Amino acid sequence: MTEKLFYKDSHMLRFTAAVLECVRMETVHPKESGCMSAVTKEEGCPAESGSAQGVSRAERYQIVLDRTAFFPEGGGQYADTGWIQIMSDTMAPEKNLYGQRSGQLLECASGEQSVRISESAPELSEGRETRIRVLDVKERDGKIFHMTDRPLPAGSIVSGEIDWTERFMKMQQHTGEHIVSGLVHARFGYDNVGFHLGSADCTMDFNGEITREELHEIELRANEAVAENLDILVSYPSKEELAGLEYRSKIEIEGQVRIVTIPGFDVCACCAPHVEKTGEIGVIKLTNVQRYKGGVRVTMLCGFRALADYDRKSASVRRISGALCAKEDEVAEAVEHLKEECAQLKARLAEQQREMLRFKARESDGQGAAVCLFESGLEGDGPRLLMNLVLERGHELCAVFCGDDRDGYRYVIGSRSVDLRKMVKELNAAFSGRGGGKPEMVQGSLKGTKKGLRAWMQEYGF
Repeated sequence: MTEKLFYKDSHMLRFTAAVLECVRMETVHPKESGCMSAVTKEEGCPAESGSAQGVSRAERYQIVLDRTAFFPEGGGQYADTGWIQIMSDTMAPEKNLYGQRSGQLLECASGEQSVRISESAPELSEGRETRIRVLDVKERDGKIFHMTDRPLPAGSIVSGEIDWTERFMKMQQHTGEHIVSGLVHARFGYDNVGFHLGSADCTMDFNGEITREELHEIELRANEAVAENLDILVSYPSKEELAGLEYRSKIEIEGQVRIVTIPGFDVCACCAPHVEKTGEIGVIKLTNVQRYKGGVRVTMLCGFRALADYDRKSASVRRISGALCAKEDEVAEAVEHLKEECAQLKARLAEQQREMLRFKARESDGQGAAVCLFESGLEGDGPRLLMNLVLERGHELCAVFCGDDRDGYRYVIGSRSVDLRKMVKELNAAFSGRGGGKPEMVQGSLKGTKKGLRAWMQEYGF
């Protein structure tokens, strides 16, 4: 069993431990897949996954320590990363964000016997790098496996160091999720049926509807919890105590249940590390809500993630403000005004295009019963409007091609008396085209030259 130091102190940055096992993994490249997978040479170890796949080295190792501060993947939260290093006879004390932990570790339990530091550190070749990266962490059958790209000898005394920036960010998000989920459950009775702490944001799936206005109220109340700087309480109740306890995530769990309590806001069974006080979250920002599987999916950013999001959006507002020559707090009104101007311009352009099309239609008066036109500047419904205007002047057939020889042509063909469906099939077959329609009008796109199309249409009487 691996001692879980992250439960004793979620702010532990460094720790010392003994290497119990080091299992070599082989990376293989499936013939029919571009992804990497791992195959173990020893039974009882989980296969490689997660962030470890992104490393190019051919070999992987799974290291088991007697104690660790690395949190393995679980509870919707991905695993910690960091470093492990073989120690010298002089050991560094354990530290966290707030300073040193007490004392030096003189012995580390390794199985049934103790391994003394002075006796366990192997001789290292000169210049050899002993600091290795922890890429992923998994738990199985009470053992915690640290995925690395290099081995460490069993029996070695090592120091471990958590990537604190990443760990603290995850604790901010996860603790914020507890507050929001607790508030939603208390107000609406909804359960959090899906939680994912991703590399970019955090999502929560609730089994009921929540409006944006209601979510805003939840957000305000959640930040009140942050401002109160409440202690995060962790307890391990007995089965009897658990039976009478009201808490979220009340599912059948084997073994000891860990209860995380935020007084007045949430009581929930949870296996992940959290901040020690709600004030450490900094801020809780609910950035999006959308319908999802009969309920809603809420996107959340906490702490430094929320600050980074604010910085990005502030920079965007400043750029828009500069482009529109408007104050930063008036950019929304400036954009609405710009939209109105654009709509007016589009209407004027549409009317000008219709007038131009009427002129072009008048030019077709002397071309006979069937008219074939090639235009390069028509957009939207322009080709269809021109076709209808030509037919209104008494012509029996009208074909309008819009485009060029390089990129191909869009076409629309109309008639007052001829079924065009047979013709369009032959046209598409001759010019690798796609399209169809009703007997009186067909449209589509094709590849060809103006010369070739005009010759083909002439054979049809155009």
